[in-house]
Amino acid sequence: MSDYIIIVAGGKGLRMGSDIPKQFLPVGGKPVLMHTIERFHAYSEARKGEGKNGLDIILVLPKAQQDFWESLCKMHGFIVKHTIADGGETRFHSSKNGLALIPDDTEGIVGIHDGVRPFVSTEVIGRCFDAARQSGAAIPVLPVTDTLRQIDGDSSGRNVLRSNYRIVQTPQTFDIQLAKRAFSQPYSEAFTDDASVVEAIGTNVTMVDGNRENIKITTPFDLDIAKILANESKR
Repeated sequence: MSDYIIIVAGGKGLRMGSDIPKQFLPVGGKPVLMHTIERFHAYSEARKGEGKNGLDIILVLPKAQQDFWESLCKMHGFIVKHTIADGGETRFHSSKNGLALIPDDTEGIVGIHDGVRPFVSTEVIGRCFDAARQSGAAIPVLPVTDTLRQIDGDSSGRNVLRSNYRIVQTPQTFDIQLAKRAFSQPYSEAFTDDASVVEAIGTNVTMVDGNRENIKITTPFDLDIAKILANESKR
């Protein structure tokens, strides 16, 4: 049995308004992506301390960003072991490229995580991997706290029952053989996340509790929140 985490970091920073891709922007003294990898490394080391298998880390990056990442690792003395896969045209293709680095006969669980979600808790990571081990597929979710309004093609719309909805996070975790089978499908625009790829072959996905701090950094406001969270974690 071998477990993997694929961290997908293909952002260009367009919504951030920065020339530097968002995964490389500094938070708490180092790039966002390093914080993300360290969360999974911490989980992996804790598992090893319990006599269990750790995680092999695969980082998916566009080819054009890989040299820059290598220079950042040297600059920050970042030595967490990871393997790099080439980013693809879409999230689907990037995840598929990461999966391709896992031997085809591997038994275990693979998680796929957004590179710009640096504050996922190790507890959530554990819940996702444990649930996928039981059911084959799991995602972390949060309840919706804001009122939701459905747009019906006019300017009014209508409110919908928020208790019927959940906010989906990552890591999304799957049995490795299931994931490989799902990602052998042709690409579809209906694949909005990795779980939707697995659902397309008829697999149900289990939901587990996520953590509120597990934000996805996509805008300058998100970056401001991330800096606060990074400072809090140092205390």
